[in-house]
Amino acid sequence: MSKRWTGLKARRLAAAVLAGAMLALAGCGGGGATGPVKKDGSGAAGQVSLSGAGATFPNPLYSKWMNVYSREKGVRINYQAIGSGGGQKAMFDGTVDFAGSDAPLNDEQVKEHPDIVHIPTVLGAVVVTYNLEGNPRLRLTPDVVADLFLGRIKKWNDPRIAAVNPGVRLPDLDVAPVHRSDGSGTTFVFTDYLSSVSPAWKEKVGKGTSVKWPGGLGSKGNDGVTATVRQTPGAVGYVELIYAEQNRMPHAAIKNQAGEFVMASLDSVTAAAAGAAAEMPDDLRVSIVNAPGKDAYPISSFTYLLVPRDIKDRAKGKVLAEFFWWAIHDGQKYARDLLYAPLPEAVVKKAEAKVKGLTGGGRPLLEGK
Repeated sequence: MSKRWTGLKARRLAAAVLAGAMLALAGCGGGGATGPVKKDGSGAAGQVSLSGAGATFPNPLYSKWMNVYSREKGVRINYQAIGSGGGQKAMFDGTVDFAGSDAPLNDEQVKEHPDIVHIPTVLGAVVVTYNLEGNPRLRLTPDVVADLFLGRIKKWNDPRIAAVNPGVRLPDLDVAPVHRSDGSGTTFVFTDYLSSVSPAWKEKVGKGTSVKWPGGLGSKGNDGVTATVRQTPGAVGYVELIYAEQNRMPHAAIKNQAGEFVMASLDSVTAAAAGAAAEMPDDLRVSIVNAPGKDAYPISSFTYLLVPRDIKDRAKGKVLAEFFWWAIHDGQKYARDLLYAPLPEAVVKKAEAKVKGLTGGGRPLLEGK
């Protein structure tokens, strides 16, 4: 754990996230809006209300954004962190105004829903966390990470783990893999990484928001996996970086494509994104796992907001587009304190074009931008 993450700061962060959740439940942005919602999207007191659902990966930051935006703009935003798969389904069904997803839509989904726009918001890291006595700082190679979750490595004192962790006392303890039980963008990022580094994983399991796990314990949400790992001696799981840091849980340095063992951090996530803008396709769907570069953390990802290109309710659509514009500009200053990497400037420009392209009734929603 980095030095700047002192116990005091971790406690402050936990308190801030808890406060955000309490505000959300009270309907102060990020929670359920009170009172009826009118056709123009406004609530009981004339406030505009928006609804979204999806990824738990960026939820600490989204909770912060929505609380700040509510105070500044009087717009209430109800975001339910139900997992990327659930958010995508809710958007396809038309029960929310937008979805949060760490997993971009796959090619089949794009063909079925060609009107959906991907707007990148920030970058984050998925870390491999574990429950071993003394919280040793481990180094793990890609093949070892894959085999821990394939069930091929059954004990923590396995020679392959010991080989890259000289001097670390490894217990004769069973490995207990923990995975997400819900449709999850964090799962997509993690299995995308494993598929890129392990032929066995790619063949037997593959990648997706939901996969058929070879075994282990299933828990819902990043918070659920975090809790299960904390409560289970010998457990190993994957969560977004802030969940490990906030709960003072160890996470491994992972050997990257350049052969360096790298810890997840703002700098190493940013390094993984270097050059991504130049290679981003027009629809902005891109994977940055196992990125080249000696400083790159290999399990890094963009996270996205998904929204229909043309929004039938023009009044609500204008408010939604204005929130997206705020998120990719003013909202970026809140990212670092919650261990997300802000968007590179070149990616902000690409995201701007997507937001400017949103329409309501066929007319641009952000005229004059």
